Amino acid sequence: MTLALRLGLARGALELKTFVREREAMVFSFGLPVVLLLIFGTIFKGEVGNTGVDFRQYFAAGIIASGIMSTTFTSLGISIATERDDGTLKRLYGTPMPRASYFIGKTVSALVLSVAETAVLFAVGGALLGLEPPATPQRWLTFAWVFVLGVAACTLLGIAVSSVPRSGRSAAAVLNLPYLVLQFISGVFFVFGDLPSGVQQVGALFPLKWMCQGLRSALLPDALLAAEPARSWEHGRIALVLAAWCIGGLVLCLTTFRWKRRHER
Repeated sequence: MTLALRLGLARGALELKTFVREREAMVFSFGLPVVLLLIFGTIFKGEVGNTGVDFRQYFAAGIIASGIMSTTFTSLGISIATERDDGTLKRLYGTPMPRASYFIGKTVSALVLSVAETAVLFAVGGALLGLEPPATPQRWLTFAWVFVLGVAACTLLGIAVSSVPRSGRSAAAVLNLPYLVLQFISGVFFVFGDLPSGVQQVGALFPLKWMCQGLRSALLPDALLAAEPARSWEHGRIALVLAAWCIGGLVLCLTTFRWKRRHER
C-alpha cells in the first residue's frame, strides 16, 4: 500500500470521526432526507400513471439518489470551503502529507456516509412506504454501478465547486441552491415524465436525473417504463452520462481547486 493511500485512509477515518462528533451536521445530513421521505410519503398517494407503481415508492427511489448527492456534492463542498476559509487547507498544504491523501480521505468519508444514509433510507422506505430492495442479482448489480458512478461524479463535483463560495459562511447558501433546484427538475419530487419538455431537457444535463432513473430501474418494476419518457431504462446512456460527469468533475478539480483563500497567494 502506497504512503498516499495509507495516509488517505487514515485521513478518511479522521473525517468520519469529526463528522460524528459534529452532531448538528450529522442530524441534518441524515435527518433531512428521512424527514422529506416521511412528509412527502404521507402527503402523496396513488400510483404513477397506469403502471400500478405506488408514487411513494417512486419518490423513495428519488430521495435515495438525492441523499447521495447531499452527502457528496453539498456536504463535501461546504466542508472543503469551510476548511479553506479557516486555514485548515493552508496548513495541510504545508505539511509533508501527499496532497492526494487529502482527496482520498474526503472520498472515503463521502462513500461511507453515502452507504450509511442509503441504508437508513432503505430501512425507512421499506418499513413505511413498501420500498423493496433489488429483487434479482442483475438488479443489485445495476444498483451497485449506479451508486458507485453517482457517488464518484458528485464527489468530484463537490470538490470542484468548493472553490466557488467566497467564504465558508456563504458556502451553504451557494451550494444548497443548485442542489434544491436539481431535486425539482430531476424526478425526485415529481414524476420526471410529467415535467414540461424544456425542464426535462435541462434536468437531463445533470447527473441527479440519471441517478434517479438508474435507481428506479434497480428498485421498481418494469411496468414503470410506461411512465419513462424514453420507455426504456437507458442503462447505457446512464453509464455514459455519469462517467462523463466523473471525467468533467476530475478536470474541474485539477484546474480550479485552491488550497488558499482568494486574497492569499
